[in-house]
Amino acid sequence: MEVITTKHEIRRLVWDARCGGRRVGVVPTMGALHEGHLSLVQASAAACDMTIVTIFVNPTQFGPHEDFAKYPRDLAADVAQLVPHKVDALFAPPLDEIYRPGHSTFVDPPAVAEPLEGAFRPTHFRGVATIVLKLFQLIPADVAFFGQKDYQQSLVIRHMVEQLDLSIAIQVCPTIREPDGLALSSRNVYLNTAERQQALALYRALRKCVEQYRQGCSRVAELQGNMHSLLLEAGIAGIDYAVVVDRNSLQPIDSANDDSVALIAARVGKTRLIDNLLFS
Repeated sequence: MEVITTKHEIRRLVWDARCGGRRVGVVPTMGALHEGHLSLVQASAAACDMTIVTIFVNPTQFGPHEDFAKYPRDLAADVAQLVPHKVDALFAPPLDEIYRPGHSTFVDPPAVAEPLEGAFRPTHFRGVATIVLKLFQLIPADVAFFGQKDYQQSLVIRHMVEQLDLSIAIQVCPTIREPDGLALSSRNVYLNTAERQQALALYRALRKCVEQYRQGCSRVAELQGNMHSLLLEAGIAGIDYAVVVDRNSLQPIDSANDDSVALIAARVGKTRLIDNLLFS
């Protein structure tokens, strides 16, 4: 696996591969890799002739009081995890390779970025859209792989690609979970033993919500109220949202259907976690 740190090298590698008829996949990450990331790598390796993983902790998607400074970083450990897999190159640029001094150009995200995470983290998706578009410019791959765990992010990227007519396909892969249901996340390392158990309430609430729908309950107010109650019973008071919305627009609905999605964002201790579950 080649480790590349400059824009010139990574762009040349990808164009040489595509000119040679190779199908290129890219897996954008912020590092602190886990099995969820590796499942995306495996999906790319299965579908493409070349797989490129990116590691870049993007400062523009963190708010002023968020965890950019302490976000887990261990490039050596990440490299060790990638080596056994079919990864052709790792793009791990320094900060000033991506954002030069005086950088002032940003991408306004599509409308699907406005609710939920957009309401609680107002500048987050502007940073996400900007870095993803920059990476797609630097790595003109055929397919990019993202996880369903960051559901709204995947929608934002899909809509941006469609609306800006970018020539890259977006493949969203299933959420990878621990055996007890906790969605894998780089931020799980922040949880102590008690908080780790408490965090299981997010998945329990989502699963119960979908089960109730399948048993005939379609009233969104009732489904959402039950999710809130289950979280509160687990001692999780810092609930940003626990909602059932349209899976394509994230707009509120009164009655759930197979095109609905349940999403939760809540703080367990000092750690903010997100999770989701599709109804169909």
